[in-house]
Amino acid sequence: MQLDAIEANAADQDRGAWFDLFDPVTGGKTGIRLRLAGPDSATQGRARLAMVDELAEAADDEGKVSAAAREKIRLRSLASCVLAWEIEEGGAPVPFTQANVLRLLRSARWVEEQIDAMAGNRAAHRGVI
Repeated sequence: MQLDAIEANAADQDRGAWFDLFDPVTGGKTGIRLRLAGPDSATQGRARLAMVDELAEAADDEGKVSAAAREKIRLRSLASCVLAWEIEEGGAPVPFTQANVLRLLRSARWVEEQIDAMAGNRAAHRGVI
């Protein structure tokens, strides 16, 4: 692999890759699709920096950050890696907003786990799987 290939892949990861959410019990598609920035993208780089800044701001005088604050900050960071989606509620498309992405992430632990795993999957962002 050459440097230009690595840089091209990082640029591709910024455009994101589409993923289907799967039912955690049946393994079938849920009908929800998300486009996520890859782990080597500038989008995820900015999200990591923002998370560090938010953690520093949330720290108390002793440098401690509560678990609740850490979890909120972590979910906001993950939500910023979602670039687009295809999701419906009541037969109508759900608007793509940060608040709605956070709503989806908080809806069930398995949803968050799949999105987190997909956001960090380099193979998937190179079309390997």
